[in-house]
Amino acid sequence: MARVVVDVMLKSEILDPQGKAVQGAFGRLGFEGVASVRQGKRFEIELDSEATPEAVAEIERAAATLLANPVIEDFTVHVEAGV
Repeated sequence: MARVVVDVMLKSEILDPQGKAVQGAFGRLGFEGVASVRQGKRFEIELDSEATPEAVAEIERAAATLLANPVIEDFTVHVEAGV
């Protein structure tokens, strides 16, 4: 059994209103030193077997077609160690 993690973030050129709202809340709540915040999504996918290169490639294909909108989002895929 293995866990593959897909992190999805808005591309840097895309405005992130939710991130801006969180950034504002940091200041209002007294947290200092926060220059910017970007909001994203994290998917943890449990495989029923090893994280072979083929299995990870299949997750990457799923991320590109199902989990992320490639027009406005980037994603990274990695195998989580120790699972």
